[in-house]
Amino acid sequence: MSGYDAKHDIETTSEFWLSNKLYNILKWIAQIVLPAAATLYLTIGALWDLPEPEKVAGTIVAVDTFLGVILMLATNSYNKSDTRFDGQLNVFDSPEKKTFVLDVGDVDELANKTEFRMKINNNPDAE
Repeated sequence: MSGYDAKHDIETTSEFWLSNKLYNILKWIAQIVLPAAATLYLTIGALWDLPEPEKVAGTIVAVDTFLGVILMLATNSYNKSDTRFDGQLNVFDSPEKKTFVLDVGDVDELANKTEFRMKINNNPDAE
């Protein structure tokens, strides 16, 4: 057994901190709703003399930018986590033969999916 590798432990066990449903809702708000709201208020505000159209639109854009940063951090977290995988293919390579072992985790959950994404783990015992 080799020594403890904190970097490996962090990279392979980190969990994604934002659910897929919440991520998609926030992304829709950031890409569609907030820019449309800022444009709408800026345009109508100027036409109908509504109060402070530039300040209101600027505030909406600032919130939208902040939300974009949060979504970027969530994407980075997801890409570094194993959450995106449904299982892994362990490849054991020995002088005699190469063995492949498929680990799919929760089989019942997998049965309801339409796609399967796996991580390939070469020589998992060597790590």
